[in-house]
Amino acid sequence: MRFDRIKEKLEILADAAKYDVSCSSSGSKRSNKNKGLGNSDGMGICHSYTPDGRCVSLLKILLTNHCIFDCAYCVTRRSNDIKRAAFKVQEVVDLTINFYRRNYIEGLFLSSGIFKNADFTMERLIQVAKKLRLEENFNGYIHLKSIPGASDELMREAGLYADRLSVNIEIPTVSGLKKLAPEKDHSDFIKPMNKVKNEIIQYNSEKKLIKSTPKYAPAGQSTQMIVGVSGESDREIMLSANYYYKNYNMKRVYYSGYVPISNDPRLPSLGSQVPMLRENRLYQTDWLMRFYGFDVNELLNQQFPNLDVEVDPKLSWALRNQHQFPVDVNSAEKEMLLRIPGVGLKSVHKILQARKFRKLNYDHLKAIGVALNRARYFIICDGRGWEKQDLSASRIKSLILRNSAGKFRKEYSSQLSLF
Repeated sequence: MRFDRIKEKLEILADAAKYDVSCSSSGSKRSNKNKGLGNSDGMGICHSYTPDGRCVSLLKILLTNHCIFDCAYCVTRRSNDIKRAAFKVQEVVDLTINFYRRNYIEGLFLSSGIFKNADFTMERLIQVAKKLRLEENFNGYIHLKSIPGASDELMREAGLYADRLSVNIEIPTVSGLKKLAPEKDHSDFIKPMNKVKNEIIQYNSEKKLIKSTPKYAPAGQSTQMIVGVSGESDREIMLSANYYYKNYNMKRVYYSGYVPISNDPRLPSLGSQVPMLRENRLYQTDWLMRFYGFDVNELLNQQFPNLDVEVDPKLSWALRNQHQFPVDVNSAEKEMLLRIPGVGLKSVHKILQARKFRKLNYDHLKAIGVALNRARYFIICDGRGWEKQDLSASRIKSLILRNSAGKFRKEYSSQLSLF
């Protein structure tokens, strides 16, 4: 093995993989067996944390950055003048095992540009996972990117060796994809998603009858959308995400702020700011939809197609729906408690348990973990009167912003910096 060449490939293909953010996982349970290597039982991968607080990482690379497509937004597009490289299947296997034995990683995230065609590329991704599982007895976490247009047979085989599969939808709307990647067909993204969904359903059904049924993608599937590249509103993005959650049983939809890479007139110009705050608001909206019972049309509609960058989406919704407040924390149903700004899932559970024994006041709520700087304008408890009084939505928003701090505040604050 030429280590200098392997190092060069690693530098090129690891750097090219950094634009893919959908590399976290939960739900996989692949315990170590037969004195093999690794254990993905209950662990999160890549910038995630295990239940006991450990941070774990993975080897995140492309198999190749050669690609037959010329998507305007992609750094590995055919027309881009960059260094190209490709790993051999065995090279990826050896890197994964050697990195694991040196305690650098606990899993593998493998994606790829598309060379020749979808099946040709997908076959090689599967070969890497298959060799790791069968020849190296590797039981660590493996996340494979599904190649758009790959055959059902290959998607079936991929799920037998990978913990999670994902195909990036890339652009949230069909019209946006046609504009920026005219060589691609939206149906090619849907095909592998549908196959994985059906295989998972079949596995769960067969598992009830036959315990020895081989696992199929135990951590499910995910996808990713690029934000700020094709002009979609936040509402269009979240309606698209909601569609994939409902129709393809997605574990996660990831949102990646577009990093300008070229002077293409269809794209934001070089030097444009990466929409990190917008990306953050989209993740918050996603969380509200999945865990707080919000419908996308409550948070975003034709009148308000974009999220308020100054405040989180739950607070923004509450300010637009003041007729639903105040909420009495000592008697309200769980569904309404979840809609109070500054009250999270754990806090709601604690409130429901604590109020069985006594009426709760502001001190109790603070001890529980409620963010009173936001919540006090929307609740009634066993204490002083309701904080809202006759305050308007704009006044409440102003007071909350004045008394809060966050890592993105400087991006939208109108206050001049003196330093």
